[in-house]
Amino acid sequence: MFCVIYRSPQREQTYLYVEKKDDFSRVPEELLRGFGKPQLAMVLSLDKRDKLANADINKVKQGLSEQGYYLQIPPPVESLLNIHLHQGKKV
Repeated sequence: MFCVIYRSPQREQTYLYVEKKDDFSRVPEELLRGFGKPQLAMVLSLDKRDKLANADINKVKQGLSEQGYYLQIPPPVESLLNIHLHQGKKV
């Protein structure tokens, strides 16, 4: 199984995985509008991989087979104030 990964020019650390190069036919139009013009990042074989750097490989494979795409978004930014307050409660 191959996938093609595109970077979003509008959203930092946001990637779109599709099955074929430049084939966005199964990606919802609204998603593409918010994503911006996809910029090719890499082509990757998923067959001999157990994991990916920043995405769950099983979720990627499932998204590709069921929806025809997988959207990788960055994790939410954690509030430093909340971290500090939470650590203060442990003391």
